[in-house]
Parts: sequence; C-alpha cells; structure tokens
Amino acid sequence: MEFYIFVIAIGLLLVTLHASSHVVARLPLSPAILYFVCGVGLGLWGFDWMRVDPARHAVLIERLCELAVLVSLFATGSNLGTTLRGKSWEAPIRLASIAMVITIAALAGLLYSWLDMSLGAAIVIAAALAPTDPVLAGEVQVSDPSDRDRLRSALTGEAGLNDGTAYPFVLLGLGLLSLHDLGPGMWRWWAIDLVWAVAGGVAIGAALGVAVGRWVLHRLRSDVEEASPDAFLGLGLVAIAYGIAVSVSACGFLAVFAAAVAMQRTVMRPKADAGKARGAAASTPPVAERTAAVASLQQFNSDLESFCEFALVIVVGVLCTVVPMRWEALLVAALLFFVVRPVAVYVAVRKATFERSQRALAAWFGIRGIGSLYYAMFALHHGWTGDDAERALGIILGVVAASIFLHGISVTPLMSAYERHSARASERRRRAPSRPQRESRH
Repeated sequence: MEFYIFVIAIGLLLVTLHASSHVVARLPLSPAILYFVCGVGLGLWGFDWMRVDPARHAVLIERLCELAVLVSLFATGSNLGTTLRGKSWEAPIRLASIAMVITIAALAGLLYSWLDMSLGAAIVIAAALAPTDPVLAGEVQVSDPSDRDRLRSALTGEAGLNDGTAYPFVLLGLGLLSLHDLGPGMWRWWAIDLVWAVAGGVAIGAALGVAVGRWVLHRLRSDVEEASPDAFLGLGLVAIAYGIAVSVSACGFLAVFAAAVAMQRTVMRPKADAGKARGAAASTPPVAERTAAVASLQQFNSDLESFCEFALVIVVGVLCTVVPMRWEALLVAALLFFVVRPVAVYVAVRKATFERSQRALAAWFGIRGIGSLYYAMFALHHGWTGDDAERALGIILGVVAASIFLHGISVTPLMSAYERHSARASERRRRAPSRPQRESRH
C-alpha cells in the first residue's frame, strides 16, 4: 500500500474517533479495545494495510514502546508528588517489589515446569508480564494531584515503579540465555543490574527533578514570561533523566518516574523557610501560579500519552494478526489474572490499611500492556531467537490482548461501583460524629 493511503487511513481513523468520542465515553469499555480492533482491521485479518515483522522491526517497536512508557511514567509521576507522602508510599512499594517478585517466581515456575521452557526464557517472559502498565491503566489511576484515594494512589504508584523494577529480572533471564553478562557468581547482576540500577535510577531522577522544580520556582518568583512551551521543559527532563541514567547503567524508567515525582513535589510544596531566608524576592510563588505551571506540563503529557496509547495498541492489534497465538497464552493469562496476581497482592498488602473492596480491586487491576511488549522487543533486540523466542512473543501478546479486553470491559463498571461505595462510606463517616449530639437532645 502507498504511504499516502496509509496516512489518509490513519487520519480518517483519528477524526472518526474524535467525532465519536461522546458515544465512546458512554460505552462500558476502555478506548484501548477500540484501538486494538482497529489494529486487527489494519492487519492481515482485515484490510492488510499495515504489516509489522517482529524480527525486522524489533528495534523500531522497542523504541516506540520505550517512548510511550517514558511519557506515561512522567505523566504518572507528576500526579503523585503531593498525592503520596510518607507512609502512603508503603503500598505502592510493596506492590512493585514483593508482589512483582512473587509474580515473576510463580509465572517462571509455571513456564519452566508445565510448558517445558528453559529457565532463562521462563524468567524473561515472567519478568515482561510482571509489571502493570502505566499506559493503559489511566482509568484506575489518580486523575490529578488532589486525588487522595488509597486504591488509585497505590495502583498509580505501582505502575510508576514496577516497569523499572522489572528491568533487572529481564536482564537475569537474558543472562541465563547467555545474552547478558551476569558476572562470576552473578555478582554483576546483584551489584549493578539490581542494586545500582534501582537505587541509582531513583537517586538520579530525584536529584534532577528537585533541580528542575527549583528552577521553575525561580522563574515564577522572578515573574519571567516563558517564551517556549512548558512541554519543552517536561520533555527535556524526561530525556535528560533517562539519558543520564542509562549512560551509567542505572534504570532509566525509574529515573524518569522519580524526576516527575520530585519536580511536582518541589514546585507544589516548597520549603516555607526558603523565602524568609532569601528575602521578599525569593518569596514562595502563589499556589495558583505553581498549580498552573504543573498543570500545563501535565496537560501536554496527558495528550501525548493518549496518542502513544492509540498508536501502540494499534501495533499490538496488527502484531496479533502476524504472530501465531497459542493456547499457552490463555493458560498463562488465566493463571496470572485469577490466581497469581490476587495471591501476590494479598501477600504484599496484607498489612496495609486497605479495605476489602480495595484489596480485591487491586488484585484484579493488574493491567498488562505496552511495558510488556517493550520488554519482549528488548529481548529480541538483544539477540534472542529461536522457538522459545517465538513462543514468548506469542504468549506475551496473547496475555496483553486478554488484558485489554478483560480489564477494558470491567474497568468502568467496577470503578463506578467502587466510587459509589466510597462516596457512601465517606458520607457515613461525615455524619457519624453528629449522631450523639442529635440523640442527646431527646
């Protein structure tokens, strides 16, 4: 097909989705389902207007997924700087560490023992499927920095953290496949790929986020009119944080997420005594100005995140018409969604202050998506070939497709029911103190 015809087709699709957005918004399903169906229609099972070869286009798909995840991580982190504070980080950290390790161990054991895959291949697949997705999980995440809902905050923090914390385990699997140097006695993996990658990524991102946040405050205090769009600042921070982290073998995903959290927190919660120490010129800018500065960044990233979701889910749909889908994918998806994820979440947050409904929803909304596809392409790019690689891609795509449909259909009714339940519970708590007063009057 001629390129201009393809461009026209994509343009018509975008215009149609925009024109029908008011209808789609009333449907009890996620827009990702529509994008996936469009991808299938553009692929071999439909008009055959778009062909993607996983082997030839592995690097391109990997980079596109990488960009989508980075944009989503920055958008996610910029909502959490003032939402999660102190002990509020306990649940997300437990979900992104304890729950993820349990998920990797359980899935790897299943693939190794039941599906007769090599240990390295099993760990790569399990690590790719372990993290929840920040790109497709917008409807269960916090919508703005003022959202204090415990469930949404935990799922948002988990999605922001676990794409990065899965990275060392993907490298572990590649090392067992002789595609990555683990070092004698696996010392390099423990010291660099695990400890340094995680700690270094968070430290680098946090430092850069604080620095950029202070720069934003300085510009606001100086009343400097910006000549360039605020989006440039956000994209610049993403690029610098990711580039520096990767250049020193730290985790770039964690660096971008930490940078967004630190920047938003620095801008919205400046130290009260900083302005007093430096005089009137350094006084804290009004809340409205700081909020507007952060909101402009968030709006651009939200729009860019939506476009990345549209493009990448279409690619997933096209790939599903090219890569052979196996029954193994259904087995893995069923066990992951209905057994492994619920058990892992229960173990991870059993001591957290979660209500029963919050724990149940956290167990269900382990949405898999673009992050899993990224790690699959990452493995192919690093030289993984053969039958196990082909099986792995089929399993990962099958699980992602199942997640798009199962979670996409259930997210709207379940979250609506949860919000109604939360509203009723909040109303009961609000009225509770007034009951003794009313009773004492009789």
